[in-house]
Amino acid sequence: MNLTSPRRSHPNDDEQPVPVELPHVLVTVASNGTLTATVDGTPFPAPGETAWTRTTFGPLMDAITKDRTVAVRVEVRECDGSVFTDIIHPRTPRRAAPLPKRPMPETRRSRHARRVPRLMEVAADGFVPGEDVVVAVIVSHTDAAGTGAARALINLDTLPYDAGQEVILLGRISGTFAVRRLT
Repeated sequence: MNLTSPRRSHPNDDEQPVPVELPHVLVTVASNGTLTATVDGTPFPAPGETAWTRTTFGPLMDAITKDRTVAVRVEVRECDGSVFTDIIHPRTPRRAAPLPKRPMPETRRSRHARRVPRLMEVAADGFVPGEDVVVAVIVSHTDAAGTGAARALINLDTLPYDAGQEVILLGRISGTFAVRRLT
């Protein structure tokens, strides 16, 4: 074993390491759609006199993970007996894509000129509220809204854009997969 060889880089080296022991979140879904949550066996009650529901799953996960700053292992037990298990990773700071550098003549107008980006919205339904949604050609990530819909604004100036190019929205929890054509 060579202990002096350099460490190999990994595609996820920019991400924070996930702890070896993760808090265990158990979410049990009742037949009426209410959720009961525990963290390492300790009940995690809903705020006030309300109850957690399927539509508040995203805010529940945000509350447990402290707005996605803590990694957790989540186990969801449905009322039909099915079980879903996943790990919610903490969010990493997102880096903006660098804009292409173009030499511009230094004039008063160029110093004050503001380039307006060409944006296109891509949307799809069927996501779990609050879940991370991958936007691919992977140019960014977004979250599903409280209704379960995901939206992404894509700056066409940062892509090698062709008419008819396709973009994928992929829910990391629900597995919802939607392909949309940029037109």
